[in-house]
Amino acid sequence: MFFEGDRIKAIREMIVSDTAEERKAALNKILPYQQGDFEEIYRVLEGRPMVIRFLDPPLHEFVPQKEEDIEELAKEMKITAQNLKEIIEGLHEFNPMMGHRGCRLDVTYPEIAEMQTTAIINAAITVNKEHPEYKIVPEIMIPLVGEEKELEFVRDIVVKTADKLLKDQSVEMKYEVGTMMEIPRACVIADKIAKQAEFFSFGTNDLTQMAFGFSRDDAGKFLESYYENKIFEFDPFAKLDQEGVGKLVEMAVKLGKKERKDIHLGICGEHGGDPS
Repeated sequence: MFFEGDRIKAIREMIVSDTAEERKAALNKILPYQQGDFEEIYRVLEGRPMVIRFLDPPLHEFVPQKEEDIEELAKEMKITAQNLKEIIEGLHEFNPMMGHRGCRLDVTYPEIAEMQTTAIINAAITVNKEHPEYKIVPEIMIPLVGEEKELEFVRDIVVKTADKLLKDQSVEMKYEVGTMMEIPRACVIADKIAKQAEFFSFGTNDLTQMAFGFSRDDAGKFLESYYENKIFEFDPFAKLDQEGVGKLVEMAVKLGKKERKDIHLGICGEHGGDPS
């Protein structure tokens, strides 16, 4: 969705921008691509529900690594290649999967949430006009939340942006804002999170690695010894650990329903295909 042709160029422009105005200019280049993608998905789904997750990966995954790509982007941004290399080095994180990603991107750069909300709402409006029978209700998911106030911050951006779009176009359309429950703290304070979320989707990949303190990318180096020594009977990233991670999910469900009785619940990640 972001790595093709001009899209990745615009994403990279956004990342290396110094001001909000420069970031917005780059995001305006991405907007039509995002909206077009969402329109096509809504058309294919023919009214079936779809949850759209906001941008989640850490920004370093989008920056160029090859010398020729760095020089090309530097030329387009009217900065030196050395300056760009320093920006790229500044994005380096020792543990990027627990770093500047998910909702933290939207807190730091609210214009990202504005652009993605605009793309989602406008796409739904367009397809609903083409097919009124679909009755699309956009479901916007804010990832990696661990604190009620950060979810409230991003949700406010979504609601303000969406409501203005609907008002300006004289359209009545429901939409929902929810979150991905993938940080243990979010499960522990799920009643507070539910005040800002109309649905929970349990991101059990991240929830598992944060609950165990395992890196999903590196655990394979030692898990075999755990199986051999009968410490683990199965891969916790393939089969949900019901004693630990499952209790976090159970706690979050109970607390969430206590605060919001009609909250929607779902699961995503590899565990979503596991019948256990």
